[in-house]
Amino acid sequence: MSIAAVRPDLPLASINPVAKVAATIPLSIGLILTLDPVSAGVAILCELILFTAVGLGPLLWSPRTLPVWIAAPLTGISMVLYGEPSGTTYWQFGLIEVSDGSIAIGLATMTRVIAIALPAVVLFLTIDPTDFADGLAQTLRLPARFVLGALAALRLVGSSIDDWRNLALARRARGVADLGVVRRSLGQAFALLVLAIRRGGTLATAMESRGFGAPVQRTWARTATFGAPEWCVIAVGCLIAVVSVSAAILTGSWNLVWS
Repeated sequence: MSIAAVRPDLPLASINPVAKVAATIPLSIGLILTLDPVSAGVAILCELILFTAVGLGPLLWSPRTLPVWIAAPLTGISMVLYGEPSGTTYWQFGLIEVSDGSIAIGLATMTRVIAIALPAVVLFLTIDPTDFADGLAQTLRLPARFVLGALAALRLVGSSIDDWRNLALARRARGVADLGVVRRSLGQAFALLVLAIRRGGTLATAMESRGFGAPVQRTWARTATFGAPEWCVIAVGCLIAVVSVSAAILTGSWNLVWS
């Protein structure tokens, strides 16, 4: 369940989800083009200040964003160990070589992952699946068949989380959960995949039988608005991108990934 469904009073909960997604695109493009810690660091600082100011500060450190804070350092460490070496070499073992260049690449990669993934996760937590479907259909004019399928898939994300817990409890009750973490997780993941395929097929058949795939002009119960607040959100996203890229250029750290 998204945080918007629990806290509809959040400032960004009433913003059209299309605008939230669009706001992250300029920053993502700007950070993908370069590999330097300055642009990503400035972006992270702006994101922390902005989300705290609008009341989303607790989400930045919540368990829902924990994967970002775990994955980013791991990505940086892998680049430190296996990145292109240059400058002084501090440690070498086989294919692993830690040098000034690999450390710089690792730091830049870690900050870039945080700067791109953190706002995407936080903003996604403020998006209600039904509002997102309304925005896709009414704002972007996407086909109703695709929109309804995407809405059904998003609704099943919460069910998959519950299924994972239930599978773990069922396997423990049957005495097959004490096989090691890796082996247990692989078996449980396969069971969840089978369950998800079966449920998806059943849901698709049910939706077809109820006429959700009919080639007719579909109406929507709620109207998706796109006005000044949405344009302000997009403008803020563009502003953060411009400030981050400008800081990197002015400090001389701008480094195109293909240069």
